[in-house]
Amino acid sequence: MSDIILARVSQMLATEQTLEGLVRQLLEMLEQVTEMESTYLTKVDTEARLQHILYARNSKEMEIPEGLSVPWDNTLCKRAIDEECFYSSQVANRWGDCDAAQDLGITTLSEHARSPGRRFPVWHATSTDEHEVSLRGEHVLQLFAGLIEQYIQRESLVTQLREANAALISHSYTDALTGLPNRRSLFENMPPLFSLARHLNRSVIIAYIDLDNFKIINNHYSYQAGDSFLQQTGQRLTSHRGSDDIVARPGGDEFLLAALGDSLGDKTYSERVYILKYGLDR
Repeated sequence: MSDIILARVSQMLATEQTLEGLVRQLLEMLEQVTEMESTYLTKVDTEARLQHILYARNSKEMEIPEGLSVPWDNTLCKRAIDEECFYSSQVANRWGDCDAAQDLGITTLSEHARSPGRRFPVWHATSTDEHEVSLRGEHVLQLFAGLIEQYIQRESLVTQLREANAALISHSYTDALTGLPNRRSLFENMPPLFSLARHLNRSVIIAYIDLDNFKIINNHYSYQAGDSFLQQTGQRLTSHRGSDDIVARPGGDEFLLAALGDSLGDKTYSERVYILKYGLDR
């Protein structure tokens, strides 16, 4: 039986792509090994003082409600962890003050938790009658707890790496001071704009903006004032841009606006340029 379980687990780890899919298969196997009525995986959030029932498998009369969140301090799980008693076939006698256990009719509980901390998963197997849990069942609980912990850690690491990579890419294409596209981003976004213009049979208008005597601001009012001036310039430029316009800061006191030009007889862009000029002159 152990060899069969290990073989099936190995196959699942190699083929299953989602945490939910993996957990549901493990819950089914846990039910077969422990012969309990309900098997379920919860997540404990000690900071929020809640226990979340993530996934549940109910094969008989007992119904563990999937998706439910309950106050952590009143749970049977917390009592078991606090007393380091992870198996009992006399739940009513041992924890008679637990309303949830009484409402669900839990007589036998077997659970396993790993890495207690701010958030941690707990595996459960419960039954309405007195039930012995074999050593094999306990080992399977430990095995599954370890597998899910490693899976969650791996997924968390992958997520963190993706977020870090996205942040690095965003940083490499963004001017840190104004939040506008930088020179690199500008050069990569211009070809698509030209392609769109050709498709629509329109021209591309490029406005180059060089702030005259900008050094005077830095010299007389401080670099902080100069930075604030550049930021406000970028904000005014972006406040009037169209959906396909590109507003960028190639560097220093230079800004660039690229947009689709007018179609024949269309004055929309000319009007928008006047509004933009008025916004900068104020």
